[in-house]
Amino acid sequence: MIKRPIRGILPPMITPFRKNGQVDYDAFGRNIEKWNETPLGGYLVLGSNSEAAYLTEQEKLKLTQLTVKTARKGRFVLAGTGLESTRETIRLTNKAAELGARAALVLTPCYYGGQMTDNALIRHFTEVADAADIPILIYNVPKFTHLNISVEAVRVLSRHTKIIGMKDSRGDIPQLEAFLKAAPREFNLIVGSASILYPALALGIKAGILALANCAPSQCAEIQKLYDKSEREKAKDLQARMFPVNKAITETYGIAGLKYASTLMGYEGGSVRSPLLPLDRDGEIDIRQIMERAGILPR
Repeated sequence: MIKRPIRGILPPMITPFRKNGQVDYDAFGRNIEKWNETPLGGYLVLGSNSEAAYLTEQEKLKLTQLTVKTARKGRFVLAGTGLESTRETIRLTNKAAELGARAALVLTPCYYGGQMTDNALIRHFTEVADAADIPILIYNVPKFTHLNISVEAVRVLSRHTKIIGMKDSRGDIPQLEAFLKAAPREFNLIVGSASILYPALALGIKAGILALANCAPSQCAEIQKLYDKSEREKAKDLQARMFPVNKAITETYGIAGLKYASTLMGYEGGSVRSPLLPLDRDGEIDIRQIMERAGILPR
């Protein structure tokens, strides 16, 4: 078990690809080194914004190993290991554990969505947790899975000693509040959308795994810092300034937009992996203008 709670902002790290579709591991490592100089709480390797669905197992393991090796000492390394079958999820989770991941973020299985009842999900996560060599967190992201875990399932699963938290990326404050009320106090409920970071902090959430933290890690961390210092108006103002940036890179342009925004901020975004399409020129112009209005582009 992890003795200390998960706190702060973690990026679901982008995976830079070369134009030929190969993972650019050197660029990935350089990004971590640059993030190491920002006030982040840790890293998520193999998240949705990492294009994890398009990575081979060998690529996943190499990226996990590189993250553990390169991350600044003391930063929390979380690996996304959720696959469709319980057996394969356990296998990948334990391989990530061998490489030094502190915990695993496990996606809700969704291919047979109509059969993923509370009982099915409770059994899946319980079996994974029982067999995993590291603690696990639930990953709820209806935008991609088209499945929203219930409050009752979270109530049951949050009592398991090796299920230590959940990333909720639905972006729904009432649901987040319901999860908080259903789970024990020590359960690490993590907000998964920068668009609701400020209201999530107001609910008592202490951590965020945010796509925006790839390109604007310092700004995301500053929102939390200002809130914790009771400088609430400044925190709200910064949240409002970052909202259009977050909308552009998550809703409007997706991962290609996120990678371009990260490149503008001095990181190495690289290409997306097919079948994702690259950002067109109009998208590049729009994102640049949005970031200029937010006042975050480096001079």
